[in-house]
Amino acid sequence: MPFSSFFIFTLRVILVSNILWALPPWEYPRARAEEARLIITGSSTMAPLVSEIGKRFETLHPGNRVDVQTGGSSRGIADAVTGLADIGMASRALKPQEAHLFGSVIAYDGITIILHRDNPVTNLTDAQIRDIYTGTITNWKTVGGNDAPTTVVNKAEGRSTLELFLQYFNLKNRDIHAHVVIGDNEQGIKTVAGNPHAIGYVSIGTAQYDATHGVPIILLPLRNIPATIESVRTGTFPLSRPLTLVTKSTPAGLSKTFIDFARSSQVHDLILKQYFVPLQE
Repeated sequence: MPFSSFFIFTLRVILVSNILWALPPWEYPRARAEEARLIITGSSTMAPLVSEIGKRFETLHPGNRVDVQTGGSSRGIADAVTGLADIGMASRALKPQEAHLFGSVIAYDGITIILHRDNPVTNLTDAQIRDIYTGTITNWKTVGGNDAPTTVVNKAEGRSTLELFLQYFNLKNRDIHAHVVIGDNEQGIKTVAGNPHAIGYVSIGTAQYDATHGVPIILLPLRNIPATIESVRTGTFPLSRPLTLVTKSTPAGLSKTFIDFARSSQVHDLILKQYFVPLQE
């Protein structure tokens, strides 16, 4: 480097250093600003929605980043408790033993039974669903379908969808005779969409979104009530649940700002696009 260029470069470094040293301590972070990061983990049902809310939040709040990770409701709650996440996602209400935590409902969803679109069965009673999942019924012809064996798709431990399904049908997980065990909703939907003899249960919102976008599945009613966001909204669908953001204590700071935003009418369009039910204003 020529001496003149080196001298100019050195002078610039000195000038910048002097400017930084001249700043009061409270101005230092602004001079070396780093984006604030919000970590949210948990429910795979909620993750696509919260990701979209996060993108809009980042746009409206420059300098903030929202990092959404899945892993199930149990992970979300555990991460919120241990501090691995700022916010946990749980696609259910908090349990009595979790009363020390703070839950903020952002929307509502239901859980539906899904079959392949080519399966001629369009309705099952609660008793028939229970018998299929416990292995009492093993052929679709028993319930008016084709002469083909049932393929039972169950959820993995730690998923709130599993917990609510077992609770509704008064079952223990050990009672279920599963052929396939899946994690998130999309995995369950892909499994059923790829097997005309499969039966599974997933989020109404996720299933309705995929069914309207060409995925070959059908949503079965429960107790003759259609599995739609409208029946969830009216409270008539028998297997509904809140979608909850969980914090270890009363939300504060960036977490509170995000949760307030996620509960506001500013995201109702995002909630509806995911086929969930927004909070009533």
